Parts: sequence; structure tokens; C-alpha cells
Amino acid sequence: MGLDLFSDVAELTAALVDIESVSGAEGPLADAVEEALRALPHLAVERVGHNVVARTELGRGERVVLAGHLDTVPLNGNLPSRVEGDRLYGCGTTDMKSGVAVALRLAATVPEPNRDITYVFYECEEIEAERNGLRKLAASRPELLAGDFAVLMEPTGGQIEGGCQGTMRVEVAAQGERAHSARAWMGSNAIHSAGRILDVLRAYEPTRPVVDGLEYREGLNAVFISGGVAGNVIPDECVVTVNYRFAPDKSVADAEAYLREIFAGFEVTVTDAASAARPGLTHSAAAAFVAAAGAEVRAKLGWTDVARFAELGIPAVNYGPGEPTLAHTKDEYVEMPLIAECEQRMRMWLAGRTNVAP
Repeated sequence: MGLDLFSDVAELTAALVDIESVSGAEGPLADAVEEALRALPHLAVERVGHNVVARTELGRGERVVLAGHLDTVPLNGNLPSRVEGDRLYGCGTTDMKSGVAVALRLAATVPEPNRDITYVFYECEEIEAERNGLRKLAASRPELLAGDFAVLMEPTGGQIEGGCQGTMRVEVAAQGERAHSARAWMGSNAIHSAGRILDVLRAYEPTRPVVDGLEYREGLNAVFISGGVAGNVIPDECVVTVNYRFAPDKSVADAEAYLREIFAGFEVTVTDAASAARPGLTHSAAAAFVAAAGAEVRAKLGWTDVARFAELGIPAVNYGPGEPTLAHTKDEYVEMPLIAECEQRMRMWLAGRTNVAP
């Protein structure tokens, strides 16, 4: 189970993949990561649950955080890993053990970076937020996450994705009055009234706010609908569950106010919400990262843990070698040359060089 952090980054990725770490069972992988990092004298290492944090203490003027989750979704007949051509297949190859491998290689082979670095390898990203290791660290040991800028090694296909969208789910309820379906005129059909909720959703045109130079595309969609009492009863309530994906120019409170406005006249109940995160590309460390990576910069159309860094006042981006459209699929794979390219670009960033060809 030992990890060789000085091996080729694709080989290291395969070794990480072959240590099964479905959410909640990251212990063996966290053990292997901790053991490998503690062997590096230039790092101070702490273990909190199945979260491993390693830090340089060089007194640099800036500190950056490189973070990646250790867990994967449940297996689907896709272990052990296998190589076909330039592709490495296996559970977690793209999401996100290839990104973790890049960070581990940097931890081992860049002992004197131009900025102090905190490496964070955490548990339970793929399941409910209450168990998320980064969330737990932010709540119990926020000093371990302190920094000026963060890179979350999420799969982005080697592109830089700035910030992330916020998300909110609400239940929009249409009310009616029960009656026997043979005498429907004596009641009020809530399902029919819910048509006005659907009219709002059909008429919605996605806004495309530009935040810190990146264009986001918002979304408003029904994801569930429920109503009805019995086959001979006019329903007195129909509930449409709506998911709103909003750009980082809005707060959670702004998003809620917007939904209550467009669904005025209906009962609106917020059931789940997570803040968006601004790209933060104006920070000096972020600008240097963009220059060194030499990659396209685009908005993150989705929610990731960069929002947790934003809540701590740390600008963050998503950047990793995995292809996001392959995440969680049975035939998940990562292009091995892209892992090496990602490692090389980040290495140049931490050495203070820019515009580097892979």
C-alpha cells in the first residue's frame, strides 16, 4: 500500500486508483498518503480524521493551497486500473485521483517553491455535505486552510475554471381545495394551478452575468413535481421542486429573494442552498497561475468546494487533468499525457516561470 511520490505521475495515479477509497472508506488511502508525506522532511504534516494536511514553512510572502479529495463514487466493475494506449482507466482516474497525484508529486519534488504551499487531501466530497472533509476542517481547524489563493484539483480537462455557481433548491407549492372528482366544481385543483409555476419556468431565459471577466450561464429548472391524494379526489396541493443555479454576482440571500419574486403568489420553501464563489483572478498568485498554466480560463458552470474557500475569504479556481464529462462513469479514464502536462504547468508556476509549453 506504500506510495512512491517520486514515480512517474501516471504510475502514481494508477497506484492511487488501485487503493479503493469509496466515500466513507478512505482510511487506507489516507494512511498511505500520510505515510508518504511524513517521509518528506520539508513538510509539516497533520492528520485530522481521514484528512491529511501538509505545509511548507519557508516564510514566503504568499501561501497557496492545493486541495483534492481522496474519495470516489461506488465501484462499478472498474477496478483495478488498466492502461489502453494513452488512457488510464479505473474508478477515480479523472475524479480526481489524477489531480491528487499531481499535488502529491509537487509535494515531494518541489521542496522550495516560490510561495509557501499547503497541500490538503480530504475525505467524503462525493456524498452529503455534512461529512465533507474540507467542510469539517473549515469548521474545526480553519488555520490549516489559511492562504492567499487556492487551486482545487477538480477535473477540468486541463483548463482553468474560475469560481463556481451557487445552487438553491426550493419547493414552490400551489394550493387548492379537496373535492370529489365527480363534483370537481366544488373544489380547486392544485395540480391545475401549478401550471402557472411551470409557465414561469418555461418563460425563463437564462441570464449570462459576467463576473471578473468570466461569463456564467444561470439555470432555473423543475426537478420534481408531486401532487394528488387519490384517484377520485381533487388535489389540494401540488409542489414543484425547482433548482436554481446562480452566478457569483448573487449571494444566497439574493437568490432566495429572486425566486420569491418570480414565484410571487405561491408558497416558496428553501430546502437546500450553497453559495457561489467569485473567480478571484485579480489576486497576484492567481494571475501568476493563469500565466504559468497557459490554459484557457472559463467560468465553472456547477458547484465545487472552491465555494468553501470563498467563505474563508480565499479566492480559488478549479484546475485538474481529468475530463469532467467522464466523472462517475463506468468507463472513467484520464489521458496520461494531460496528467504530465498539468504537473509540468503547476511546477513552472511554483518555480515562478510563465507561458510554459508542456
